[in-house]
Amino acid sequence: MQAKFSITCRQCNRLVKFLDKVKAGHPDYYARPVPAFGDMLSKLLIIGLAPGMHGANRTGRPFTGDFAGILLYSTLYKFGFSSCEESISKSDGLQLIGCRITNAVKCLPPGNKPEPNEIRQCNGYLSVEIASFAAGEGRALLALGTVAHRACLMALGLKSKAYPFGHGAIYTLPNSLTLYDSYHCSRYNTQTKRLTAKMFEQVFEKICANLALNIKTKG
Repeated sequence: MQAKFSITCRQCNRLVKFLDKVKAGHPDYYARPVPAFGDMLSKLLIIGLAPGMHGANRTGRPFTGDFAGILLYSTLYKFGFSSCEESISKSDGLQLIGCRITNAVKCLPPGNKPEPNEIRQCNGYLSVEIASFAAGEGRALLALGTVAHRACLMALGLKSKAYPFGHGAIYTLPNSLTLYDSYHCSRYNTQTKRLTAKMFEQVFEKICANLALNIKTKG
């Protein structure tokens, strides 16, 4: 049986040492494993890579306080999944609606690059999250980037070769789950136009259509 997530987890030595170092240099930072955020009874589970140094690692909320969250939260707001278009801090009052956000790796990795053993170690937590999430019919998973995509499949015991990552790809998985892929909404991807706002919104349009959500977009 997989263990449930805990903010006291210190199982990955490299990540533990790095977080301790970050905390010493930034005493006001959260600098711990970051829990999932959002509606427990959601129809959409968004899976990112890992907390950002000055984002979730600082604030304690996924995709909050750094560049990566700008496109994500503005898009969530536009499609009715968020009460606000900008996520600033855990105390800003923002609420997710029918949506939940987590990461493949819960701790900040050096260089934002988790090692394979760290992804595997943390995958047990993701497996529990997906199993709890998948209890109802018609649930959607959105993987932001290749690492999140592969971690999602690993958590479900599925082979990556059978479901290759590709922006805009859609896969029907066991347990009435549908997996959607998107490039990660990182600063690099958005500034290089590898991922544009239109491309990202097209993914959400498909999600909303397939979940039969009556969404009136804002803006």
